[in-house]
Amino acid sequence: MGSTLSGLISLIIFALDIWAIINVVKSGAELPMKIIWILVIVILPVLGLIIWAIAGPRGNVRV
Repeated sequence: MGSTLSGLISLIIFALDIWAIINVVKSGAELPMKIIWILVIVILPVLGLIIWAIAGPRGNVRV
């Protein structure tokens, strides 16, 4: 049971990280800032996701 739950949590974190990276790429931020945000999210999956949610690029999101 424990390994199933941890696997599910890992999958959710992975999906949220991919979602955050897609939003960073679509944002209107400058290229160097996009690269920095993507690196933060990839290197620190949980903490990077939280930091991005609080301080990440906002607005000008192209659909």
